[in-house]
Formats: sequence, C-alpha cells, structure tokens
Amino acid sequence: MSNWLNTSIMYTKGVAKGKAGTTHQLTEAKQGRYHYTMGPYSEPVLQIKPGDRVVVETRDAFDGAIKTEKDLPTKKLRMPFLNPQNGPIMIEGAEKGDALAVYIDSMVPRGKNPLGTCCMIPEFGALTGTYYTATLNDPLPEIVRKVNVDEKWVYWSDRVTLPYKPHIGTLSCSPEIDSINSLTPDNHGGNMDLPDMGPGSITYLPVRSPGARLFIGDAHACQGDGEVCGVAVEYPTVTTIHVELIKGWTIEWPRLENEEVIMTIGSARPLEDATRIAYRELVLWMAKDYGFDKWDAYMMLSQCGRVRLGNFVDPKYTVGAAISKKYLAKV
Repeated sequence: MSNWLNTSIMYTKGVAKGKAGTTHQLTEAKQGRYHYTMGPYSEPVLQIKPGDRVVVETRDAFDGAIKTEKDLPTKKLRMPFLNPQNGPIMIEGAEKGDALAVYIDSMVPRGKNPLGTCCMIPEFGALTGTYYTATLNDPLPEIVRKVNVDEKWVYWSDRVTLPYKPHIGTLSCSPEIDSINSLTPDNHGGNMDLPDMGPGSITYLPVRSPGARLFIGDAHACQGDGEVCGVAVEYPTVTTIHVELIKGWTIEWPRLENEEVIMTIGSARPLEDATRIAYRELVLWMAKDYGFDKWDAYMMLSQCGRVRLGNFVDPKYTVGAAISKKYLAKV
C-alpha cells in the first residue's frame, strides 16, 4: 500500500487509523437483488466496522443484458433501470454529520471476454437531443460495441488499444430522506462518472442516515472526460474497497483525495453551476482545514486550480475541482 496513505485524511482522522479489519465478500449470490435507487429504505446486505475491507462483485451498467453487438439497447434495456448497485452496506457507528472514506484498492475484470460494452442509446449522450435537452432532430443510431478487456488493456479495435484505467462510476451514501435513482449524481454522490475515482483514490462521502448505507456499482474499464456518448467501457468487476469512518467531519458534497491532489465534486445543471459548486467547496475546504484566507484561496485557485469533467450526459453533470497537495503544505 502506498506510503501517502499514512498521511491521508482517511488514516489520520478515521476511527480505525488505517488499521485493516475484517475482509468481507459481497458476491452476486450474497447481494441477491441489486438496486436502481440509493436511499434509506432498501434492506441492508452487509454490516461492517470502520477499517473493514469489502470485496464486491459488481455487474455492468446494463446488468449483463447486452451480450452481443446485435443486442440493441432499445430492445434489451428498460430506462431508468441502469447502473445496478451493490449494497446498502451498513457501517457501524456512522451517523448524520460524519463522513465515510472509501479507498479503492483494486478493480479486476470479472467473467469471460468480451467483458466490455459501449453503445449509443437513442436520446442519451452529449451530442444529441435528449429528454432534458429537447430537440426535433431524429435520435442518433443504435450502435453496440463489445470490447475485450484485461488488467492492462482495453482492446477497442484492430486500430486502437486503450490503457486499462478502471474507476467506479457510481458511489454513494444514502440521502437522509430521498431515494435517488442510480443514474443521477448529487450531493450524496451517485453517478458521478469521475475517472479519478479508481484504484489508489479515496472518496469522502457525507453521511446523512444511520449506518451511512453505502452503495457501489457502475464500473468502467476506461472513460474519457465527459463520457461524451453517454457510455464508457462498462464491465463487471471484482472491486476491493477499504471503508473508514470519520466522526464529526461534516461535508456537504463528495470529496476525493489521491497521492497528488485533493478534489471537491459538484453535480448540477448547467455545467457551469457544477463547476461553481466544486470550486466553492474547494475554497471553503482550504480555508477550514488548511489555514488559507478564503479570498487568498479563491484568487490562488484562479492560477493553479484544476478541473476534471466527470460526465455531461446524465440528469445532472459532474465536475471535480482540484489543487496539488504541494501548495497546501506550510513552509
């Protein structure tokens, strides 16, 4: 495990202080019914303690329904029943006002090739009319591509081989009262589709209901910024996560940390409002936890802030705003 974790927020503020607890197996059989909403009403599948690990068998975003390139989405899929979620996983001692830390340890392809699926779905994506961006143009054609995937490469075509850069598309604690579909990101987390949320990263999620009720799913073997056609290389995985609880660390929106940066994540429409949320949260975080004057942080981010586009295809768009850790250290 990388040495940077020893100084991470997860290890320094967490209940378990970086100590590994029990490893749990959340298989398809144990999960049973996968979920298409994230909220406080579904039956928990697992109870863990802070510091425990969970080995999760995720399904692809289409629940395995698209098996060949002849399987058209309009015939095989039923909106909005996409992005099946594992969980909810209950974390002992988690309560409103805390934060949950989820370190993604590894993501391994699961099953026989071609594991990956990418497709064009009518009225879905960034460069076509959609339900939310209504036009009279005809929908784009339905095209399905099945893709071989291994732990090094994504074999897109005879011409192009892409690096295997896996991440989790949908990660969330439960909202306090609402049950939100697994296609929609918001301040609870959800379908953020942020490429940084892969192995070697920690995602911090606000806890708003007892036990936190962690949901996870929608793994991507690779994805470009924006997920422009609406679909990444979707695939089933064995994903191992290390889950920690940070008591009394109240955050309003998801945050992310890796070896190089801290990042705040905003989701909204229009895209500029998602960016505003992300940058505002980063300014406030720098002021509260790193000793910056708020207005100095604001001006400084204008010079060195980074923006990562998660998706601009879902019901709400997602943006991450980040700053290098080297600028946070006190001289």
